[in-house]
Amino acid sequence: EVEDLKIPAVLLFAVPDGKRKDDRGRAALEPDGIIPSAVRRLKKTRPDLVVITDVCLCSYTINGHCGIVNQNGQIDNDASIEMLAEMAKIHAQAGADIVAPSAMMDGQVGAIRSVLDKNKLCDTAVMSYAAKFASSFYGPFREAANSTPAFGSRQSYQLAFANPQEALRDALLDESEGADWLMVKPALPYMDILYQLRQRTLLPIAAYQVSGEYAMLKYAAKAGALDEKNAVIESVTALKRA
Repeated sequence: EVEDLKIPAVLLFAVPDGKRKDDRGRAALEPDGIIPSAVRRLKKTRPDLVVITDVCLCSYTINGHCGIVNQNGQIDNDASIEMLAEMAKIHAQAGADIVAPSAMMDGQVGAIRSVLDKNKLCDTAVMSYAAKFASSFYGPFREAANSTPAFGSRQSYQLAFANPQEALRDALLDESEGADWLMVKPALPYMDILYQLRQRTLLPIAAYQVSGEYAMLKYAAKAGALDEKNAVIESVTALKRA
């Protein structure tokens, strides 16, 4: 189907069996795990397809958090970025063209770039979720991936939606650590961030239209409130314009 639609790239997310999850997300480091296996099969079938992999622990941890939680119920940033870097290396060794760290841990891009380079994976690009906001629009995805946090929230490491300066600062820090692409997520409610970031960087910028944004368009079209095709083209054009 992807080939028929002439889609040039895919971004893979893991939805492992619940029995594979633990408190540290150890299944994320299995060389024959769900993502590395999928990457190898895709590359064997379609070598020209650009394969991007999400690098985060939320799907692999029983608590649904994006990093390792310590005994005090807080994120252990240093232990988390060590695991994320190893996870990115395993994806790259399986054949991923781009790894996309989405955990919003401080220093994750630098740690990943260092491990990739040390393992002669210099050609693997890093697409950073540089400005990822603590958003209400992730609901449908979290339900599908069964990755809603079991306690607390992700607001301690995702961005506050009212703080544009922090978003721009984090994005430029990721660029300084070696990111090849910067991402803004969600997309349509954050076009001001897209526009401001474009004024500050020459790197490619990705706009992630998330599940809640997609669902709004689908439900509105289903209710007859708008024409789906025209609304989709208008919204995506707005992102490109920003």
